[in-house]
Amino acid sequence: MSAEWESLTESQRAFMVNAFEIDILPGVWGDLAEEDKELPAAELAPVLIDLVDRGWVEVRRVAPWTAPDGTPGFQPGEAVPREVLPQVLADPDEWEYPEGAMDWIGALTLTETPEGWRVNRISPEEGAE
Repeated sequence: MSAEWESLTESQRAFMVNAFEIDILPGVWGDLAEEDKELPAAELAPVLIDLVDRGWVEVRRVAPWTAPDGTPGFQPGEAVPREVLPQVLADPDEWEYPEGAMDWIGALTLTETPEGWRVNRISPEEGAE
C-alpha cells in the first residue's frame, strides 16, 4: 500500500474501502474503528469530506440502470456537489439503510477516484518503477 494509505486512520480507511466497493454510505458503519461506531453522523462527516477534498473519494447518489438484457439495476449517479456535501451529510437519515432491503435508488454511495485507486493499491516503490 502507499504511504498515504499507511497514514490514514482506521475510520478513514473504512471510507476508502467503502468507496472501492462502491457501497452505499450506511455500509461504512461496519468498518469504522470501534471508538467511532457510536459517534453521530455529524462527527463522521468531516472524515469523509477530508477524503473528498483530497480528491480520493466522491459521494454520489445511486441512480437506476438497465442492463443490456433489460434487467433493471442501479449504478453510481452524478456526484453530490462539494458545496452542499456538509448539509447532505448532516442528515442522519443519509447514514441509515433505506427501508426496502434493496431500494437504494437515491441513496448516497461512495466511489473512489483514479487518485484514490492509486492510494489504495500502489506502494511508493511500485510507483517509482
